Amino acid sequence: MATETKQVLINGSWRNAELADGKTFQATNPNTNEPLPAVFPVSAWSDCDAALEAAAAAATELRRIPREKIAAFLKDYADRIEAAADTLVEAAFNETGLARSPRLGGVELPRTSNQLRLAAAATVQGDWASAVIDTASGIRSCFESLGPICVFGPNNFPFAFNSVAGGDFAAAIAAGNPVIAKANSSHPETTRLLAEQAFAAAQANGLPAATVQLIYRTGHADGERMVSDPRCGATGYTGSRSAGLALKAAADRSGKPIYLELSSVNPVAITPAALQQRGAEIADEFMTSVLMGTGQFCTNPGMVLLIEDPATETFVSTVTERFAAAPAGTLLSPAVATSLSKSVQILVDAGAERLAGDGKAETDRCAVSNTLLKCSAEQFLTDPETFQTEAFGNASLLVVAKDLDQATSVLDQLEGNLTGCLYTATDDSDEAAYDQLAFALTPRVGRLLNDKMPTGVAVSPAMNHGGPFPATGHPGFTAVGIPAAISRFAKLTSYDNVRDSRLPALLANKNPTGSTWRYVDGNWQQGDVAG
Repeated sequence: MATETKQVLINGSWRNAELADGKTFQATNPNTNEPLPAVFPVSAWSDCDAALEAAAAAATELRRIPREKIAAFLKDYADRIEAAADTLVEAAFNETGLARSPRLGGVELPRTSNQLRLAAAATVQGDWASAVIDTASGIRSCFESLGPICVFGPNNFPFAFNSVAGGDFAAAIAAGNPVIAKANSSHPETTRLLAEQAFAAAQANGLPAATVQLIYRTGHADGERMVSDPRCGATGYTGSRSAGLALKAAADRSGKPIYLELSSVNPVAITPAALQQRGAEIADEFMTSVLMGTGQFCTNPGMVLLIEDPATETFVSTVTERFAAAPAGTLLSPAVATSLSKSVQILVDAGAERLAGDGKAETDRCAVSNTLLKCSAEQFLTDPETFQTEAFGNASLLVVAKDLDQATSVLDQLEGNLTGCLYTATDDSDEAAYDQLAFALTPRVGRLLNDKMPTGVAVSPAMNHGGPFPATGHPGFTAVGIPAAISRFAKLTSYDNVRDSRLPALLANKNPTGSTWRYVDGNWQQGDVAG
């Protein structure tokens, strides 16, 4: 039975939303294909306007707050998430169908609290600000907060990429900005519960009332209006390509930064020598990667490039049998199941052969049979755009080339991707093939992997969870990895001949002698030190 409509969080108050044409919505339990009881509002522009106005005021306050206080909020929030773990995991399970254990409770929730703590440490240390002092010119510079940040979270990570708890949120707050979170419609209750903990932590640590705000859903036009509003500093978005590009077009027209993670087929190229040595092992790794979480990872291996060889034929036969035999997992929502079926049909209509799976959605739960497709490199090269259609879920496309040069031609036609993998012989006997394939693949991916599948994304300072378009909207930034992810939500400011007493804290009271100093690892270092 439906309940009363949940409240939005605006300017430090949980209040009834101003509804857009009286609209509300309910999430779906993907395990049953039935609506969940909680009812959520579709906000009118007045809610967005109020949130932006409050966030603009909060941004002014946050500029004067010591970074240690912001770090204390992030650490407190991480503690509160862990204390509420049971409630959060249950809500996320009901809304996404992802396993309570180990996925939600044992992996994703700890990752979320960990990245909040990493952001807190980076906030205090200050390396992300890339502070520089040029004593000869009397110029000092550093990155500083940008203003209100709008964050749109995806459906597939209800904690780690959540708009009010995930990587974009942590990075935006670490840079000293307030966040307006737009919940994903697949898991609004999970997001509401997280927002309660975030707001409680903000209050406990004396941050401005509008440091954290939450809206569940808006009309498309209002979403585009938000990201292009003069009060919006920047936007972080993870989700579908079509919706992301609409937001990007709106933001671009107004000159507002927007950082997008859109789509990726994450090509995996496997040489015959690798399959001859350890074909069964690679088949195991591929199966685990592509079916993990029912394939609902942005780094899921959606395309495998092979070269004709008896070992290749054995590999194709093995994975076909195993795809058909493995039980299909639950997808996140009816929309994901429908989208997966449509994408598979697009590939089939283009000429791909079905090796396993009928591509049809089940009716009693959100699921589509494990789907494996195959096409030749010749087919791929006749229509590379269509054959790179992302089939988000438990599906993958095998592309079989006649030889190394044809395989390289396939790589030359790839769009930008988050990841690209190369499996080669362990004894370097096909090093020339590796060099040729890697040379073609590297410019087209944000992360190049050797002899491992791409599914895991480590929260590491060295991680790049980004890549050329359409994997993201900008190839020079990462959505994962502290401190690198923080600078997306900051502006670079130079202070020229400004008195010491007027400088920001990171630059003040530092009067080194010599030419140039950079702030690295929490200390000032002289010379051209990479910061």
